[in-house]
Amino acid sequence: MKSLLFINTSRCDVTLPRLIKMATSASAQLSKVVKRQYMELPQGDKVQAMYIWIDGTGEGVRCKTRTLDSEPKSVEDLPEWNFDGSSTYQSEGSNSDMYLIPSAMFRDPFRKDPNKLVLCEVLKYNRKPAETNHRHKCKNIMEMVDHQSPWFGMEQEYTILGTDGHPFGWPSNGFPGPQGPYYCGVGADKAYGRDIVEAHYRACLYAGVMICGTNAEVMPAQWEFQIGPCEGINMGDHLWVARFILHRVCEDFGVVASFDPKPIPGNWNGAGCHTNFSTKEMREDGGLKCIEECIDKLGKRHNYHIRAYDPKGGLDNARRLTGHHETSNIHEFSAGVANRGASIRIPRTVGQEKKGYFEDRRPSANCDPYAVTEALIRTCLLDEEGDEPVDY
Repeated sequence: MKSLLFINTSRCDVTLPRLIKMATSASAQLSKVVKRQYMELPQGDKVQAMYIWIDGTGEGVRCKTRTLDSEPKSVEDLPEWNFDGSSTYQSEGSNSDMYLIPSAMFRDPFRKDPNKLVLCEVLKYNRKPAETNHRHKCKNIMEMVDHQSPWFGMEQEYTILGTDGHPFGWPSNGFPGPQGPYYCGVGADKAYGRDIVEAHYRACLYAGVMICGTNAEVMPAQWEFQIGPCEGINMGDHLWVARFILHRVCEDFGVVASFDPKPIPGNWNGAGCHTNFSTKEMREDGGLKCIEECIDKLGKRHNYHIRAYDPKGGLDNARRLTGHHETSNIHEFSAGVANRGASIRIPRTVGQEKKGYFEDRRPSANCDPYAVTEALIRTCLLDEEGDEPVDY
């Protein structure tokens, strides 16, 4: 019996399993079995609608739920609502009521049918868009170019963290092995947190979000999911709801999804939101000429795009766009075929077929997709110039 309890390490080489204890939330320890018995209760004809909005940081999402008397068939069936903007960095306490305007509706993967997720625009007391409501202006810009059928696809990178801010699965007092085996990796020593990724993917499919893929990224505990192709304003709607669902899935697992563009300093990859863009003309034979013309326009407006591509006007991206770790330098514009170190990448197949799309690799992981897609339309299709957007 003693031989099972004691090992004479002086006479043999033994590798003992190392248990990594992650910091997870207290809520994650609550019994999901107990919760299930309540969630399975019938709800009659009533419907729970979870209203979702972007808060005053331009990065965080908030939500609250109301009861509807029947299942809404379209967003027009949903009532406006309000909330206390002084608690979301969006107003002062003396005039705190903000309006929630339902803008897009999805199935609720947490409460399931007939319940709904409702993405909302935020209006101030005077019915004007809140400062972080970039959807309002983006929608107007998209309507101006609707005849050109602009398509987008965004590659959302993120990092899974414990509640203490430490990357999921990393040694508590050190670092994992260097980058190399983790990108699209398979195995417990290469893929950290796949359960979360699978749960998020299925929840997005259930909700009706246009998720088209996912993969492990270069840094361990970093992942990516792709949304698209989406036309016009749908790009921002679907990415924001996908982010919300990810936050909720991580909440259930007791961990945190971070969209910080450089969560770990040093020789580790940052996190971006590469944006693929095309129009009807680009997708048709000979479309490469249109793509090259757009890239030329983007090169002349680099500073404007850098400011639009993260919520802090470029300060967040400055930590990521260093010219290293598959990024371009934030101060320089560049483009190339199959070049992941360029500002703009033309996929090799596009170069060969002379039509398709291009990839803008500059947006940060915490970008607002409404601001990013609006900026691309303004420069590429509305032929705007200079460092400031035109007021239409």
